[in-house]
Amino acid sequence: MRWRMRRRSRTICLSLAFVTVFLHLFLALVSLSISQQPCDPPPPPRTHTLRALARTNHTAVGVSGLAEPPPDDTHMDSPNMDAKGHPQMLSASHKTTTKAGFEDLSVRDRPVASVNMADKGLSMKEGKNSSLNTAAKVGRYGDSVAEPVESGLSKLEALFSHPLYNMPSPPVPEEDWLLKVKQKLKASEKSSQIWVSASQEGYEDIRWNSSSESHPPWLRFHLGVSRWQLYPHRDPNMEPLAQQLATHRIVSAVQKSGGTQLKLVMSFPNYGQAMFKPMKQERDEETNYNLYYFSDFERHNAEIAAFHLDRILGYRRIPPVVGRLVDVVKEIKDITTDRKLARTFFTSPVGNVCFYGQCSYYCSTEHAVCGRPRALEASLAVMLPDLSLATRRTWRSPWRRSYSRSKLAKWETETDYCSTVKKTAPYNKGTRLVDFIDMVILDFLISNMDRHHYETFEKFGNNTFLLHLDNGRAFGRHSKDEPSILAPLEQCCRIRRSTWLRLRLLSLPQYRLSDVMRESLSHDPLASVAPLLSEPHLAALDRRLATVLQTISRCQERQSGDGGGDEVIYDDIAYFKGMVTPAG
Repeated sequence: MRWRMRRRSRTICLSLAFVTVFLHLFLALVSLSISQQPCDPPPPPRTHTLRALARTNHTAVGVSGLAEPPPDDTHMDSPNMDAKGHPQMLSASHKTTTKAGFEDLSVRDRPVASVNMADKGLSMKEGKNSSLNTAAKVGRYGDSVAEPVESGLSKLEALFSHPLYNMPSPPVPEEDWLLKVKQKLKASEKSSQIWVSASQEGYEDIRWNSSSESHPPWLRFHLGVSRWQLYPHRDPNMEPLAQQLATHRIVSAVQKSGGTQLKLVMSFPNYGQAMFKPMKQERDEETNYNLYYFSDFERHNAEIAAFHLDRILGYRRIPPVVGRLVDVVKEIKDITTDRKLARTFFTSPVGNVCFYGQCSYYCSTEHAVCGRPRALEASLAVMLPDLSLATRRTWRSPWRRSYSRSKLAKWETETDYCSTVKKTAPYNKGTRLVDFIDMVILDFLISNMDRHHYETFEKFGNNTFLLHLDNGRAFGRHSKDEPSILAPLEQCCRIRRSTWLRLRLLSLPQYRLSDVMRESLSHDPLASVAPLLSEPHLAALDRRLATVLQTISRCQERQSGDGGGDEVIYDDIAYFKGMVTPAG
């Protein structure tokens, strides 16, 4: 009996041990599966901002014509130069990806009032190369509640990765390049190269041929100029070109003829040239309120900041500009061959080396440019192709100021002034008017009142972009905006859809204009000395951007009430949708 009870208890103990082991194994497996699940709740569905940005209560206006300007040239993001020095297009596989992401870009939209929250969450097809997929709900006036940009991307990188900056475009026709390289030489002529350096002291003994690999950055820049832009989006040549402007040895410095203020032309050993504008006032110093705009200083940091803003807006119509610290003695005084300039050098009472040159304004000992004691901040802008190679035409601005202390211009007194301009060539056809409005928006953002003329490349006639040159009088005041600069937009109520969408994008928190400008300017060499734009100037950019968007909204409301709302937005995006066939 005792033996039987002992055997039964042993069986019970073994059973309990088996159950315990089984429970431990089961709990271990459950814990392992739980640990592999994310602790955070799943994110909400992520949609692209482009569809929401494109929503408007105006029917898209169709555009036709072979010379319609592309808002971007995405296929030149990483251009390889061909034998003629022209950037080559990306592969067909990349084109297909871009097309797929473009399908829903310029849909005809319903009035915003009829769009529910589900509609705002509609996503846009994206290819492998799309690095953004942000969520946003955008109202008609640009108000938004948006998520931060995708992790790993800065705001500037995210902006330039957005589809609005990477829209597909047709290949550039041969006649749409500004310059051409001579055809490749025959084998029997290879001993004689196309370009051979002259025997000038300080210049490099270099030989260039038709291969782009032998071209210096400034020449690649010249060969990359096309009918609708100075350089492509994400141009790989921008970095070596900026490096040249900021660091290459200066072999010649002469005063630039013409103009109202002191400018120099700097030459480099590889025959590149740059426009030099010296520092004349501190970055945070505001222009005197009693000073007329046509008597204002030109500022080196304004030239640099205008270039960065022009690129951020997607225009690419300002030649690249870089800041540089220049030795006034070694890099100007000792090497100049300009006798008139050489005679203006002197040493100030505190030992700083100064010069003032000869010009219409501010070229005197009272307004001398001085080093500290020899180091001088300046902006260097790459020179455009010589006029003997690429003639430029100068156009008087229809909204030119009177440049009088007492008289007003016609556009300031005639309420229907724009209707007259629209009937006058070249504003009566093509894209000249919306090109001009693009420039007006840039000028308002930088507070440049001095745009009395603008230029175009004569080769392209009236169907080409406007050069946004000479921005030195910008960023004079951050505490005051100048609404009269926006008169063309207010009076004409016309703007490109691509421009309008980019402006709305830059008003969103994840792409805020002041933030991307701050980041972009931080890459300039002079940013190590001090920020190129003070915080009040950056804040002014956001404020002025809101004013531009409000002006466009007023135009839409006014035109809608008059039954002509469709005419506010010039749909340049619809043109590209017609040019590019959908993928598949």
